[in-house]
Amino acid sequence: QVQLVESGGGLVEPGGSLSLSCVASENIFIFSMNSMGWYRQAPGKQRELVATLSSGGITNYADSVKGRFTISRGNAKNMVYLQMNSLKPEDTAVYYCNANKYSSTYWGQGTQVTVSA
Repeated sequence: QVQLVESGGGLVEPGGSLSLSCVASENIFIFSMNSMGWYRQAPGKQRELVATLSSGGITNYADSVKGRFTISRGNAKNMVYLQMNSLKPEDTAVYYCNANKYSSTYWGQGTQVTVSA
């Protein structure tokens, strides 16, 4: 069972920046089809994709965050980061780390991001 732990959420004013981190208890980026990513869920809404990154380096972003958010992994095989710039109130949500390792999917507990003046 892979454990995922997120960190870095908080309160930020519109136009500000935040960086999220997620560490997995096992290496994920060891097989081309494995991936890690971020999803978010706002109150009263369904969970939605924010960004994903495959072991092969392929990224996928929601249209609403393209050009503002960047997903990366650094040199580690068990960590993923999300740099969020030009934040908007509509980015307010609980952000969940996601990992797909072989045929299994894992979720973190989530970290709150609030964008408000």
